[in-house]
Amino acid sequence: MDAIRFGLGIRALRRRRGWTQAELASAAGLSQSAVSRVERGVADRLTVRALDRVAGAIGARIRITVLADGENLDRLLDRDHAALVEQVTRLLLARGWEVAPEATFSIYGERGSIDILAFHPPTGSLLVIEVKSAIPDVQATIAGIDRKVRLASRVARERGWLVTSVSRWLVVPDTTTTRRRVDQHSATFSAALPGRTVVMRQWAANPVGPVAGIVFLPSSPHPGRNDRRRAQTAESVTGKSRHG
Repeated sequence: MDAIRFGLGIRALRRRRGWTQAELASAAGLSQSAVSRVERGVADRLTVRALDRVAGAIGARIRITVLADGENLDRLLDRDHAALVEQVTRLLLARGWEVAPEATFSIYGERGSIDILAFHPPTGSLLVIEVKSAIPDVQATIAGIDRKVRLASRVARERGWLVTSVSRWLVVPDTTTTRRRVDQHSATFSAALPGRTVVMRQWAANPVGPVAGIVFLPSSPHPGRNDRRRAQTAESVTGKSRHG
């Protein structure tokens, strides 16, 4: 973090509101000396929670980003995302879906792309899939899915797909961090995306009516490796039991 730049930003926002350091400190629930340290460029001596309270008190928010040779980190994140996309695509193709990864759209000035847009011809079911290798912002993630669902039928018609229902999935890696994130916002996710992996997989085989849910998939970039290992372990245990 650039502590000096951070401090200058906090001071600029405080002054724009016409607040004193004492007023900002009171609003943030911190001491004036803490606010002074932030503005003097030594924010790195405070906790992230304290910095978040200072920023939140003046209507701002902080974002912490991990940088490691910039481009290399981007490639790592892209690889994880691509691995999840590959797994979902394989899953749906095996169940008779037509799949369009990175389906772009430009409708009434709204531009973007849908990570995976899938169509099930026998039932007319359309599936909008958002793939996230991490969930940094819960509200933004759900809002983004809502926007794409709203436009999905139009995108499907342009492809000649006759849609009868629109469903949504959020696909995330099955890691402790991701599950903890979902648990922390369980009420929000239960309202917006109530279904979970097993039910969503079952629905994909026979998609009747619209659904909404979260699908956890292995984070390994090599789909099937964990399944093969489990199968090998099972065979080993079975073999031992037969010869025991």
